[in-house]
Amino acid sequence: MSRLSRVLSLGLLAASLSVAPALVAQTPNQLTTAEKSAGWTLLFDGKDLAGWRGYKNPDAKSTRWKATDGLLCVVKGDSADTRGQRDIVSTGTYDQFELSWEWRVSEGGNSGLKYFVLEDRDAAIGHEYQMIDDARHQDAQLGPTRQTAAFYDVLPANDRPVKPAGEWNESRVTVKDQVVEHWLNGKKVLSYTLSSDAVLAAVDKSKFKGIERFGKRQKGHVLLQDHGDAVCYRNVKIRPIAGQS
Repeated sequence: MSRLSRVLSLGLLAASLSVAPALVAQTPNQLTTAEKSAGWTLLFDGKDLAGWRGYKNPDAKSTRWKATDGLLCVVKGDSADTRGQRDIVSTGTYDQFELSWEWRVSEGGNSGLKYFVLEDRDAAIGHEYQMIDDARHQDAQLGPTRQTAAFYDVLPANDRPVKPAGEWNESRVTVKDQVVEHWLNGKKVLSYTLSSDAVLAAVDKSKFKGIERFGKRQKGHVLLQDHGDAVCYRNVKIRPIAGQS
């Protein structure tokens, strides 16, 4: 092969490599044909808050959540937990499912995704997948049960490949039969068994002590928490698992 031919071949190879990611990258907030066939549905379409409403409210007008540029976000506020008053919940309810989402929290920020949420209390109670700036937020300094990917205040996640505040993380929760798994950036970091002695004992040591239904499987809403800090979500999707009652 001549020197000119080698140069041209290398140039074509470099060009093909440079465009390949764009050809295979998935558009945010859209499902692939395979995902649709597998039963996935979007909980956020990138355009509006369809499918969400305020906790114990008929719509999301009382909340600070906005759909902007393909992201579901709240901006920096008073950094206070409103105990559900500004949170949004899915209109649908689920008990066995696979739930996936991407999230980005601001420096010093705090948020959470809750599942098994019922609207039976003034405060929004559910099992929470914690999302927080572990390095800066004071709540994360209280211990591993308050850090990213934990079952908040109950069980810690382990060996977590967490990305720092300001960068996108991908999370997943699965509930099948009595087993719950928390995933972070492609790695399983927590697994626990609902209604087990170990989980109920951990609940008794948490702030949820005395809430009879806590630690048990139930058909409830998915909730996104407004904790007064800036946070954004995208690619929020769910797949009910066969056997859901």
